[in-house]
Amino acid sequence: MGEPEIDLRGVRVRPGFIEAGAQAAMLADLREVARAAPVMRPVTRRGPMSVRMTSAGRLGWVADRRGYRYEATHPETGAPWPPIPESVLAVWRAVAGVQVDPDSCLVNLYREGAKMGMHQDRDEGDFGFPVVSISLGDEALFRVGSVEKGGKTTSLWLRSGDVAVMGGAARLVHHGIDRVKEGSSVLIPGGGRINVTLRVVR
Repeated sequence: MGEPEIDLRGVRVRPGFIEAGAQAAMLADLREVARAAPVMRPVTRRGPMSVRMTSAGRLGWVADRRGYRYEATHPETGAPWPPIPESVLAVWRAVAGVQVDPDSCLVNLYREGAKMGMHQDRDEGDFGFPVVSISLGDEALFRVGSVEKGGKTTSLWLRSGDVAVMGGAARLVHHGIDRVKEGSSVLIPGGGRINVTLRVVR
């Protein structure tokens, strides 16, 4: 399925892993997630983030002026997060290499020049499980560094349907999205990019 795997500083990237029809079906599933758990623009200690986000699963990732954490309910509605769609779980089960399903699915929406600064995914309780990232919509320039902050980085354009797996020695690498190439995909009405990130929180 898709093109040969790419090793990006230990991050395993599977180009074109999700074919066009499955991408459209997954997008429809994510719209249902957003109906149940409205998309928010988190505000951190540094100010508002440029991406908007929501979550699915047992726990959702929340960012505000108190910091970053996982919570069982939507911070604005107070309702539990909706279940992770089966279309998304199928990707995790195909690439994660573990027998445990994720309990958190973060959905990031990139529009209007949104980007994501270099960071580590380290709010989880067990780094033995990988982080799986799904790209839908416009292409995004994905930058990967090292576990240590600073130093050399390598970048790759992620396209709609690409899947990246951060596990093993690459589980805690710094990574980010420098920019999104607007209009490079017609998948999402009105343009933009959706990133779906799956994690085992415990």
